[in-house]
Amino acid sequence: MDHLALLGFAIAMSVTPGPNVLMVAAGAANAGVRATVPHMMGIAVGFGAMLLIVGLGLAAPFAAAPWLHTALKCGGAAWLLLLAWKIARAGAPGEGPPRPPLGFIGAALFQWVNPKAWMIALAAIPTFTTPDGDILREALLVAGAFALVGFPCTLVWALLGAGASRLLRTDRALRGFNIAMAVLLVASLIPAFV
Repeated sequence: MDHLALLGFAIAMSVTPGPNVLMVAAGAANAGVRATVPHMMGIAVGFGAMLLIVGLGLAAPFAAAPWLHTALKCGGAAWLLLLAWKIARAGAPGEGPPRPPLGFIGAALFQWVNPKAWMIALAAIPTFTTPDGDILREALLVAGAFALVGFPCTLVWALLGAGASRLLRTDRALRGFNIAMAVLLVASLIPAFV
């Protein structure tokens, strides 16, 4: 296994736009970076755990029963649409308790219905494991690489969101930002259904 290639793949997949980073940016813009840390940690730990479980064979039932994959994809899309709605309707800072859309547990569990997470998992596991290799060791390496880069990659987006909040001084500007983040979140579903 090429460890450098795996690390590069993990960084590229973790920092590019998708549901996780868009929700982190919106959370940080609305509640600050510190309040978004549990969300970012949940992504890193949750996706690492998902990759390990998928790598150890959970993907086989989905391959054997295509309807499970379709159900997961539709459930994930519905959850993302609900989150997009919440982001679009988020009030200005100071309205209600400041908190990101998801905490640690919610972000960790969200990985199981995140279409981008499944696309990455289904690409990473066959690419960075070998049929005759030590699957436990290889799956641990893949999961570990993503868990290692997950927090720093989402931190980039949290800082972007927090930076954007400095420009969003009016309720109208913040509302526009939240709506834009919600639209981007919905648009991130398109590759899963095309």
